Amino acid sequence: MSSVLDPLGARYAFWLGLPAEDTSDTSGELPGEVRAMPVILRIERAEPPGRTPLLEAAAAAALAVCLDERSQPGGEWAEPMHAWLDNRIRKVARRARGAHWAAVQDLPGITVEVDGAQARALVPGLVTETPKDVARLQISGSELPPDEPGPLPNGVPLLLLNPHVPMTVGKAAAQVGHATMILAALLDDAKRAAWAERGFRVAVRTASPVQWKELHPGDDPEGAWRRDRVIAVRDAGFTEVDPGTITVLAQWEPEQAAS
Repeated sequence: MSSVLDPLGARYAFWLGLPAEDTSDTSGELPGEVRAMPVILRIERAEPPGRTPLLEAAAAAALAVCLDERSQPGGEWAEPMHAWLDNRIRKVARRARGAHWAAVQDLPGITVEVDGAQARALVPGLVTETPKDVARLQISGSELPPDEPGPLPNGVPLLLLNPHVPMTVGKAAAQVGHATMILAALLDDAKRAAWAERGFRVAVRTASPVQWKELHPGDDPEGAWRRDRVIAVRDAGFTEVDPGTITVLAQWEPEQAAS
């Protein structure tokens, strides 16, 4: 069966094969037509969440919006979702607390909680039409310290952050959201359905340099997926990292591939 993510899957290998400078080429875009998915991270001042569970919540929320029944053909989110997926899958992560966090719950989207950390992904739309309750939220300014997430849980995909590229929590949240979407785009219906039953849970970790080198697809993304069930997220470099940087590697079956 077809999926709303099919356009993303079709572009995956092509995107990885582009020259680095071409990933940031926006000459074919009109500023008023740029679309993005807002990802809202709940970071309360008194009790901030752990960095890892917050990233895991953001990764799950982004995919949950894409694969929600309302995003399917004929659904109320179908039109904005199709328009977004047909172009760059930009995400803009913002932080919220208190009343500002409560306000975004009324906007179309899905909130996911992981170990007390909450993130809400909203239905994508034109950046020029960002709702006021979202536009007033800061994109930067809060950072969370590294944590120790513990052993990997069984039966969930593994998302590995690039150990050579520091990223803020907001940048990392957008990148892991890209990762879950690309991963889901390459799965068959049965695997996507099974993942949905688990709430699209993932494990986010920072790769060791050795692990990163071993799993990096290099110039063979199709082979990496076939052999190791690994996909790569390549950033356009608009913020924080250089154009063409691989920010995240995602592995669908980490235990099986490692055995």
